Amino acid sequence: MMHRILLFGAVASLLASCSGQSITIPGFDDATWRRDSRACQGLRRNLLPPLDQNRQLLYGKTNGAINALLGHPDEEELEAQTQRAYYYYLEPGEQCQPGHPRSAARRLLLRFGALNTVTEVLYTTSAPIYHKPN
Repeated sequence: MMHRILLFGAVASLLASCSGQSITIPGFDDATWRRDSRACQGLRRNLLPPLDQNRQLLYGKTNGAINALLGHPDEEELEAQTQRAYYYYLEPGEQCQPGHPRSAARRLLLRFGALNTVTEVLYTTSAPIYHKPN
C-alpha cells in the first residue's frame, strides 16, 4: 500500500511539473506580442531580437505554454498524424485585410510533434504550398 501511495505521489508531481510549464524570455514583451494580432500594428518585428536569441527556450514546450506566451496562433495547421503547426505573422501584410486572407508576409512557425511539444522553430517568408494526397 505504501508503495502505491509513493508511486501516486511521484506521478502526480511529474504531471504537475509538466503541465505547469511557463516560458519567460528575457527582454521579450509577451503582452505587446499578443496585443499585435496578425502583426497588423507592426509591433512584433521589434520584439524579434529577444525572441530569436532565446528561441531554444521554446523547444519541448507544450502548446498550452506557447499559447500563454504568444497567444492563440494567427494560423494553425494540422499535419501528418498528430502533428500541428502554429504560425504567427511578424510584419503587416495581406493578412490585415478584411477576411484575413493568407499572406506571404514573414511568419514564425512552431511545429509540434506527436507529444504536443515544440520540435521546430522556423521563420517562413511565404505561404505554404498544399499538395493533394495521392
